[in-house]
Amino acid sequence: MSLIRPCGRPVLVVLAVLVALSNAAAQDAASLDTGWQMLYSLDFRSAERVFQEWQREHPRDPFGPMSAASNLLFEELDRKGVLQAQFFVNDSSFVANATAAPDRLLHERFEGALAEAEALSQRVLAADPRDHDALFALAMVHGLRADYAALIAGQNMAFLSNSRKAAVLAGTLLELAPDYADAHLAAGVSQYVVGSLVAPLRWLLRLGGYTGDRVKGMEEVGITAAHGRFLGPFARILLAIACLRADDSAGARALLAGLARDFPSNTLFAREIRRLDGAGR
Repeated sequence: MSLIRPCGRPVLVVLAVLVALSNAAAQDAASLDTGWQMLYSLDFRSAERVFQEWQREHPRDPFGPMSAASNLLFEELDRKGVLQAQFFVNDSSFVANATAAPDRLLHERFEGALAEAEALSQRVLAADPRDHDALFALAMVHGLRADYAALIAGQNMAFLSNSRKAAVLAGTLLELAPDYADAHLAAGVSQYVVGSLVAPLRWLLRLGGYTGDRVKGMEEVGITAAHGRFLGPFARILLAIACLRADDSAGARALLAGLARDFPSNTLFAREIRRLDGAGR
């Protein structure tokens, strides 16, 4: 017995440490996920506090500034009314809404957060080019720049350039980690947008290396909608928009109803449902 006791206590101590580390990691993940839930609830101030705290506790993790940049983009999309799905029904869906000028200070903060996320991602990838989270964060940097260019600034070529960079990084990540569901969104959006253009434009873009397929794009977005950790709700919003553009009011309503149930404090989804019902779509 005297030989067993000295071995038993160190094993128990190690197990206790491992459990504590596991619990801490789970709490960290929960806090980051909580911030994203607040983002989709349009509670931007609370989300900002969560992401700032994450960055203080994880100064080398690109997910902090990447999440902060996402929050800023959603705040600007909401302020300009771009998040209203009805806006996307027109063929000019990827042209910025001209009713409100972009917030210059918010844009500076947005670009600062993206620059920080990019630098941190590149630092991680310099040590390990196969790091899944760093590849995703870097894809998100370009994806967020693409979204801002298209939906806020009305810069379509900047959208296409950044969208392609995001899709390439997402493709690399999915080769390494096929179950990284959030990565499917970048590839899907690029495929859908280019595939939705009129034939002559698609042909010209393909000459420049841009490819597009509407159906494949929505399939990719659907994977993120079903399984994405951070981008699942956003993918569902995009699917609802695609349904509206395809005159599939039942599909759009079902997606919006699910979003309204998951984010009851976000009045956007309930408002769009009422609009659909009122229009008899």
